[in-house]
Amino acid sequence: MEAILFFVTIVFALFFNFVNGMNDAANSIATVIGTRTISPLHAVLLAGSMNFIGPFIFGTAIAETIGVGILEGSVLNCYVLFSAAFTAVMWVLLSTRYGIPISSSHALIGGMMGAAVAYAGLGSVLWPSPATIVSLAIYMAAGGICGAVILLIFAKIKKKEPGIMPLVFFAAGACLVVPVLMVTGTLPISGILAVLIFIVVSPAIGFITAYTLIVVMALILNRKVNRGRINSAMKPLHVLSAAALAISHGANDAQNAMGIITSVLLAAGVLSTFEVPLWVIVSSCLAIAMGTMIGGCNVIDKMANKITHISQYQGFAASTGGAMILSLMTAFGVPVSTTHAISGSIMGAGATRGRAAVNWSASREIVAAWFVTIPASMALSYVVMLLIMAVFG
Repeated sequence: MEAILFFVTIVFALFFNFVNGMNDAANSIATVIGTRTISPLHAVLLAGSMNFIGPFIFGTAIAETIGVGILEGSVLNCYVLFSAAFTAVMWVLLSTRYGIPISSSHALIGGMMGAAVAYAGLGSVLWPSPATIVSLAIYMAAGGICGAVILLIFAKIKKKEPGIMPLVFFAAGACLVVPVLMVTGTLPISGILAVLIFIVVSPAIGFITAYTLIVVMALILNRKVNRGRINSAMKPLHVLSAAALAISHGANDAQNAMGIITSVLLAAGVLSTFEVPLWVIVSSCLAIAMGTMIGGCNVIDKMANKITHISQYQGFAASTGGAMILSLMTAFGVPVSTTHAISGSIMGAGATRGRAAVNWSASREIVAAWFVTIPASMALSYVVMLLIMAVFG
């Protein structure tokens, strides 16, 4: 039975990457489809091929986080890992069926946590220390205060009423301080803490980055230049930015299956240390690339057309913002949500035309799914693990 479960878990891990690619296909190509830069067929082929090469560029730090940074090593057995992979696959398939862009990474991590808690209790999860949480809260509060003060000074100089903007800049400052802490090594933000905090930070930075890029482009470009000429000139850059986003997406998300499969190999004694074999890298990349090429049409439609209508330069800014966030987080081994990053970036790009330019109803539905995914997949995996233990002892 152990041998059968060993192979079934590996198959489900690869199938998870496949359905991950289906749901996340929209992330890489939403802007180029929404702006009709290239055809949907060419877009999914571009995204699939770029997904495949991502991990070969960025390495396997995410896989290591999945394998050794979420759960205690003593609970990483085939039963727990199968329950996690099975639950994540079911959740992603359900979300793709109803056209809801979710975080596949969060579905898997929630599945791992739920199965581990059912198997060995809350202590089996590598929770962050209270001291780290308190330190992070203090740093974020300080960053938020700095952001609000900067806005108030600017408003005073311009002699304008700040309105609610101090609160907006407080939130922006609080979010921006997190990657600064990571890059400088000031605070060890990793594992579950990084996953949870970036549910908010990732889309916020995506929003800020895309918004800022468009504002800067507007200042640099001559206002007398015809908008059509700008959009035409931006087409090649937009495609390049979408390719960069697909590379960073593949680099981050393809490693989910790598982490699960390598953990299975380690638990079975096939490996003695956590090192991702080449065949695991290749098969995981192929699985997510194939899923991306097939794509989830409902999810693509929602991401490309339902959040906001964007032009070429806005699509370029959104893709560039998403790619920057994902590349940075992949380098630091943080399994963040591609969906969160690009959704926030698209909202930021649309918001440059005013609040009315963004479909906040569709956006609220997407955001609600972000916060539901981890607890829902955790609860489902908990139940699945209890059933497995009841059947197999």
